[in-house]
Amino acid sequence: MASSTAASAPASTLERRLCLGGRRGGMGLGGLGLLAPPDVAVDDPTPPEMPGLLRLRCAVQHYDWGRRGADSLVARLSRRGVVGDADDRPFAELWMGTHPAAPSSLAPDVSLRDWIARNPAALGRAVAARWGGDLPFLFKVLSVAKALSIQAHPDRELAAALHARRPSTYRDGNHKPEMAVAVTEFHALCGFAVTKELKEVLRTVPEVQELVGKEESRKLLSVKEQDGGIGVRTYLKSAFTKLMVASDEEVSEAISKLKSRLSGESKVRTLTKKEQLVLSLEKQYPGDVGVLAAFFLNYVKLSPGEALYVGSNEPHAYLSGECIECMATSDNVVRAGLTPKYRDVQTLCSMLTYNQTFPEVLHGVPVQPYVTRYTPSTDEFEVDRYLLPPGKSVTMSPVPGPSIFLVMTGEGEIQAGSMHDSTKAKEGDIFFVPAHTEVKLLTSGPRSLQLYRSGVNSRFLS
Repeated sequence: MASSTAASAPASTLERRLCLGGRRGGMGLGGLGLLAPPDVAVDDPTPPEMPGLLRLRCAVQHYDWGRRGADSLVARLSRRGVVGDADDRPFAELWMGTHPAAPSSLAPDVSLRDWIARNPAALGRAVAARWGGDLPFLFKVLSVAKALSIQAHPDRELAAALHARRPSTYRDGNHKPEMAVAVTEFHALCGFAVTKELKEVLRTVPEVQELVGKEESRKLLSVKEQDGGIGVRTYLKSAFTKLMVASDEEVSEAISKLKSRLSGESKVRTLTKKEQLVLSLEKQYPGDVGVLAAFFLNYVKLSPGEALYVGSNEPHAYLSGECIECMATSDNVVRAGLTPKYRDVQTLCSMLTYNQTFPEVLHGVPVQPYVTRYTPSTDEFEVDRYLLPPGKSVTMSPVPGPSIFLVMTGEGEIQAGSMHDSTKAKEGDIFFVPAHTEVKLLTSGPRSLQLYRSGVNSRFLS
């Protein structure tokens, strides 16, 4: 994990830096690890002075679909400075935030979540009031070697209901809109294909039509492509549900027929990109209904620097590549294919919007030299990409909300708030920056400095 300068500081110095100073005879960093909260409210006109910069220790998730060892960006970022480490586990996700499933910390006994609870001014007044004193976004790096599940994330109402009904599976009651910004070429399935493409699937992929059934296929094939609306959604929902609830034996037989047919046809024609993808998915998840479900979804390819926003109740599956991901603080996932994990097929099929449109690819908007901003439609987050050539610097003006900075490549210096001295910043370093803090970044060395920042959506803060 990224090292923490705070961890090596004397306890008294660390208390002062983390705003844990001894009000009313608190216990300090010994004992329970944190003091009672300072007796200053978020809207107090004289809140305690915030530290300008806090170095984070962040957790890694070793999901089976992750890239392994040195091939994983997550491994390189989280194990910076580790020499001779032969750990060949999959390094799938690096989590930066306060979600209890993998919370970040400031020091061995100081979680970021607890520190924010004791220093709510770090969020800014509007953010603290809107999101109950917690960080509203979760920042991640993903290194994807094989496909993630076909999934969707519930809206707030459904998330609350699922959490109440099955809290061991759906661990919080929040929604989870998310955005992926490609670091490498990144492939995904996202949203339902348009009617014209679905009709072509039913006409040319008999294995899918067989599982959907003649009646549901007929209804979808009879739809006028220019119509759309509730009628098409009803037929699409019925057809997709029929496919997803097919028995394991039916699915296995259909995939076997598909493989045999495409093997023969590949000798006389070039398979389509979707056909090639389906065969690739079958090798990763043999006999899985998600292999056939891919025919219903849009196949999206992102180049580095392009982004994809996924709203609530939209089907998607990340397939390969590496990305920065930001989302509302939640870990709610409803899965139905391409996974050995728990599948909630009926919930997924009933919750989807069944909108048919190719997802918008976001290219970001320059907000100042060397800085590109990706702004989704949700209030919880936005992402900035900083790319500073050698010898250049940039300043982020104070914003009334918190930020997390990740150094992706290169090295430089970072100066925040009233700090007179700069802090060295290298690949893998992660920093929390409280609200109302000016941040200055400058490169050092021959390489460009690339950072990513997550923060609350500037439209909400304006």
